[in-house]
Amino acid sequence: MSRSSNVRATDLVDGRTGVRRSKKTATREGSADGSGVHVWLVLMKAHRSLVRHAEQSIVSLDMCISDFAVLEVLLHKGPQSVGEIGRRVDLTSGSITTAIDRLEKRGFVARAAHASDRRARVVDLTPDGRALITHVFATHKQAMDRAAQGLSKAERGTLIALLKKLGTTAEHQLEGGRES
Repeated sequence: MSRSSNVRATDLVDGRTGVRRSKKTATREGSADGSGVHVWLVLMKAHRSLVRHAEQSIVSLDMCISDFAVLEVLLHKGPQSVGEIGRRVDLTSGSITTAIDRLEKRGFVARAAHASDRRARVVDLTPDGRALITHVFATHKQAMDRAAQGLSKAERGTLIALLKKLGTTAEHQLEGGRES
């Protein structure tokens, strides 16, 4: 690697072998705006890239995103009312009904009466649905782990904690509380 290059390998960064940037590059990167708008832009771009990975993974398994989302909720949260599934996967009542109809027709979910609310229906996985989403989710997990491999396990933990803090604070503000 030439001396005029902006990146030099084998210098220690945070105790790991990594890259060191020249002062010119470091200054350019260090001057990045730390405003809320910049956080949002960086987060939006990262989200877009991860969504493309997720869509590619799910569609390659011959499933649409909404069906995957419904099955994943049922796998990890257990039987749910139609309304609760819709809230969790952010689908309108018409869209969630259509998705559940489609999954029920394919034999992956079954509806039953709600134990305490006669107006509500509870959706659960059938054995075929459980087998399908268990396989699909495992494959999807591998794809998302590959997408996140740019971060160490510790960095992922830190990022998750910070994003939860950011989301909780932002949600609290929307609900009427004002935090600075």
